[in-house]
Amino acid sequence: MRIHRVHTHQALEPGQEIALEARASHYLGRVLRIGPGDVIVLFNGDGHDYASELARFGKNEAILSVNSRLPAARESGLDITVVQAISRGERMDQTLQKCTELGVKCFQPLQSERVEVRLKAEKLVKRREHWQGVVVSACEQSGRAVVPEVLMPLDLHEWLGAGSAGSGLVLAPGAETALSRIEISGPVQLVVGPEGGFSEIEMSQMALNGLRAVSLGPRVLRTETAAPAAVAVLQALAGDFA
Repeated sequence: MRIHRVHTHQALEPGQEIALEARASHYLGRVLRIGPGDVIVLFNGDGHDYASELARFGKNEAILSVNSRLPAARESGLDITVVQAISRGERMDQTLQKCTELGVKCFQPLQSERVEVRLKAEKLVKRREHWQGVVVSACEQSGRAVVPEVLMPLDLHEWLGAGSAGSGLVLAPGAETALSRIEISGPVQLVVGPEGGFSEIEMSQMALNGLRAVSLGPRVLRTETAAPAAVAVLQALAGDFA
């Protein structure tokens, strides 16, 4: 019998009862149709899983008894932030989902010259909330107990100005250096361009800020494929798949 994992924002301690949030309660009651006594694994991002049991359903909430704290799946030893130029709809969701499954620690959505998605501040906040939900769902499915953060989108100039790009690698078809030949030491900022790629001016600006251009070989990958493929290469180099 499959044990379902459900995320909650609440603090969790063995021996307590909690009332789950509306989304999670609806999922348990209306989608999974579980009943009292069924076992659920809860997690809140603190690095642990919590074996729990459905006690009862209230009017609009599921009440669970938290029974014990469990060790969760080991996190990747490689600290990767994916700096992803914003792509349309499901393409961005796929990048977030697959990179979360692979163990990425953080996501920085990026506005660049050729990004086709242009959202005003209010809609960007809502879009970020959606992206964070995609990441949470990927953690529920993949067994991760640490939830990567999706940061608020930044313009490329803002991100470079923040000074976090020094350890950066930018994927660039045709670059002389192959990603598979890079030596990994410390946190990695992996920068992935939009569907039309970065402009020459943007590539020059990133080079001036210490980013190294690297390639994934002879094939040109779609933007939603490039980040998961590059993450897998980096983790293989670091021994994460061993």
